Amino acid sequence: MNKKLPKIAVFPGSFDPITKGHIDLVTRACSVFDKIIVAVGVNSQKKYLFSLEERLRWLELVFADNDQVKVGHFEGLTVNYCKEVDAHFLLRGLRNASDFDYEKTISQLNTIIGDNVETVFLISKPEYSHISSTIVREIIKGKGDVSAFVPSIISSELNTQNT
Repeated sequence: MNKKLPKIAVFPGSFDPITKGHIDLVTRACSVFDKIIVAVGVNSQKKYLFSLEERLRWLELVFADNDQVKVGHFEGLTVNYCKEVDAHFLLRGLRNASDFDYEKTISQLNTIIGDNVETVFLISKPEYSHISSTIVREIIKGKGDVSAFVPSIISSELNTQNT
């Protein structure tokens, strides 16, 4: 009798910061996968607003009540990380046609170099399709209220820091 392997997906991103759109995608994907690893990709060439430790802590807090979701981080190629954690799926969200064009290209490259890593796309719900970490960071830098875009645990921390 063949034992069925668990369906493990990696949801990679900078999560600088995590948004309500990210959370919605992960929550919806839990019905498709046995385990989802929300993994912060670290790129030494990129300037982040929040430290890796802070982003990881927020992810742990946000998904603390969901046993299907684990949090990790990696450097280098996402497909190499997938191999390390025995994940055969990459989870990606699509907000618009531009996201699709970009993600399709990355997906095709990952198929070539990823050795059995399949990309699964979920389309953002309309109420989240306008949210991006980039826009949220700009609002934070301008000392604006991001409570509509990020989980309450993060917005309350940011509001405390801004006062």
